[in-house]
Amino acid sequence: MTVITDTPRQERQAWPARLTRRLSSGVVQAVLIVVGLIWITPLAGLFLSSLRTERDNAGSGWWTALAGPGQLSLDNYSTLLADTGITQAFWNTVLISVPATTLVVVLSALAAYAFAWLEFPGRDALFLVVVALLVVPVQVGLLPVAKLFGQLGLFGTIPGVVLFHVAYGLPFAIFLLRNYFAEIPREMLEAARMDGGSEWRIFAQLVLPVGRPALASLAIFQFLWVWNDMLVALLFADSASQPLTVALQSQIRQFGSNIDVLAPGAFLSLVVPVAVFFAFQRHFVQGVMAGSVK
Repeated sequence: MTVITDTPRQERQAWPARLTRRLSSGVVQAVLIVVGLIWITPLAGLFLSSLRTERDNAGSGWWTALAGPGQLSLDNYSTLLADTGITQAFWNTVLISVPATTLVVVLSALAAYAFAWLEFPGRDALFLVVVALLVVPVQVGLLPVAKLFGQLGLFGTIPGVVLFHVAYGLPFAIFLLRNYFAEIPREMLEAARMDGGSEWRIFAQLVLPVGRPALASLAIFQFLWVWNDMLVALLFADSASQPLTVALQSQIRQFGSNIDVLAPGAFLSLVVPVAVFFAFQRHFVQGVMAGSVK
């Protein structure tokens, strides 16, 4: 009797385990630690520079503060927070990033559920239009949208910046969530419908909890993109609604090398995205790894 073994299939199933074992070795972990230290060095340099005076930064490198911690102080942050222009720009960034992220996540989740599980005329053609919008660069729409916002009275306002980010964030968000929602077993949704659940109830109580990793990943991507954006805000925001990135850019234009303002401002703008990432880190990793293991 001939025994047929499925060796190729076993090898395909075993390679993730082999990769995990190799990555858990001491040598690989040491290499990853070194790479992590290299990547974190600029962040440490920015933080130490933000704690030094302009004279100290001009006279020596930031690493000299490790041998002389007496030159470190919070005076730069006190001066920065006392600047009403910088603090207003920080709150403008919050007022732009939070609504733009929330609207994109909510609207794309609704649209993705409709594209994945609802039958309506022209669904596939409309989804192809959404996918086609992914290849449209942001620069193409800057001038036409600026003209439209000028006619609507939204140019130079925070709502105008938010609407632009929402419009250009929706195609990718819908594409991402639709593919994720489509992986939900059809039997699960059919069972919920047979139990009398409406589409709204199925979406809120079934689809959203299952899609939480994808929603968290999308929220992180959208928030980081909007928070760090300068191109859109530079064109659509005026001096009263400019975010922190534009405010710091104007400092460079006016004063050149005022590191005592730029370093703490840049580090302050970095802290919030890092905090958001670590707050949703577990869901983000689940969303990235979703579908990699069957």
